[in-house]
Amino acid sequence: MGRLILMRHAKSNWQDPAQDDHARPLNKRGRASAKAMGQSLRSKRYIPDEVLSSDAQRTGETFIGLNLPITPSYRHALYHASADEMLMQLRAARGATILLLGHNPGAAEMATRLAQTPFDHPRFHDFPTCATLVLDFANDWPSVNWQSGDVVDFAIPRELLEG
Repeated sequence: MGRLILMRHAKSNWQDPAQDDHARPLNKRGRASAKAMGQSLRSKRYIPDEVLSSDAQRTGETFIGLNLPITPSYRHALYHASADEMLMQLRAARGATILLLGHNPGAAEMATRLAQTPFDHPRFHDFPTCATLVLDFANDWPSVNWQSGDVVDFAIPRELLEG
């Protein structure tokens, strides 16, 4: 049995339109969102023992903002990865609780395709920045398939920051 914490990076800074996409940092709202999501994860005891993250600047800064006691594995294969590529990366995981930190549209598609039943939330399918889905699986990671995850929780930072 495994637990997946699937997260999209927090809101990035678009002030410099000429900046390379891979090197875009978070904006002020993104940093606040990552901090709030980290507090939520810690308070609910959703603590990963393995982190698989895109190697983009904004995913790295999102992870730092979460303030979790673990060192991430940054992977270029997760930079703008498709849901299929994200699943392939997950199948190679070894931890019991995995944080998979990526980008849309792959993260949104992965959330929709992994969940046996979609979470009843108006933002579930578009998976806004820093959206976080927690799923439990009966199988080990190499055996995980689409529509095999039981949704445990779903959160978006706007609700955490307003609440």
